[in-house]
Amino acid sequence: MLALTCWIRVMSDVATLPASDLALAADYARQALSPATLRAYRADWEDFSAWCHGRGVRALPAEPATVAAYLASMAVSHARATLGRRLAAIGRAHRMRGIAWMPDHPAIRDTLAGILRRHGTPQRRAAAVGTAELRRLVATCDTGLTGKRDRALLLLGFAAALRRSELAAVEREHLAFAADGMRLLIPRAKTDQEGEGAEVGVPRGAKPETCPVRAMETWLRDSECRYGPVFRKVDRWGKVEAEALHPDSLPKIFRRRVALAGLTAAALERLSPHGLRAGFITEAYQAGARDEAIMGHTRHKDVKTMRGYVRRAKLLGESPAKLVGL
Repeated sequence: MLALTCWIRVMSDVATLPASDLALAADYARQALSPATLRAYRADWEDFSAWCHGRGVRALPAEPATVAAYLASMAVSHARATLGRRLAAIGRAHRMRGIAWMPDHPAIRDTLAGILRRHGTPQRRAAAVGTAELRRLVATCDTGLTGKRDRALLLLGFAAALRRSELAAVEREHLAFAADGMRLLIPRAKTDQEGEGAEVGVPRGAKPETCPVRAMETWLRDSECRYGPVFRKVDRWGKVEAEALHPDSLPKIFRRRVALAGLTAAALERLSPHGLRAGFITEAYQAGARDEAIMGHTRHKDVKTMRGYVRRAKLLGESPAKLVGL
């Protein structure tokens, strides 16, 4: 991996240490970012390196004009989020090698601004999957093992407002059941890079068919999951495998349930597992939950991020256009 290799080279330049010491420190440095982020950065850097190689220019260190030309080559074909991540990956590669990085250089800054001005379109956001949509998704889950797993996965993802990585990482040891619900330990989350952990309470639902606690109890019992990963693959013969579902498999499961339920999203929105989290925030706000209560449950650190979901929930119900006498 480029970042790891660069880190070792930088350390080698400034210290005479045993290779084993450097390798251990480099391994910890590699874990500063999530595996998904590292995979994305690696792919982005490889794309930039190949582009530079094909044009006979240096990728490291890269001239600002080179980076600007690279961005321009993707102006029509790539979304603004992808351009931003490619730029971040290039910057990280330079910083890890101890090379000065200037993302605000006029050649880079103005080129990116011009691309967004001419070709920029609103980013497609995850459509909020509210309680009504969730019921339709859950209704597609039959009484087989796959159906029971998907029912528990959908209901827990919504009720605990989990991110995709958090949902895939749930283990039996993280769950504690009581008469009134269950507690879920989240050892590490996106906004908890130091691993302090968080605990979320999930009460029993009023309706048996959409009760997340009952769905989890049923899945754990019928899958005979007594320890380790909770959400696992069910093979074609109905056997539950030992390995946890990969986070990347959750969108496939979700898309299948969406297709069976016949759900659709608006033109600038997309249906994805993150919609369960967005839907919970929307429903909780509309039910009168306070900001601090929602943030405590969703583990948001930045109120602006959480309020972004709330603002979307308010667009129609609290629009001032209702007051102008139309």
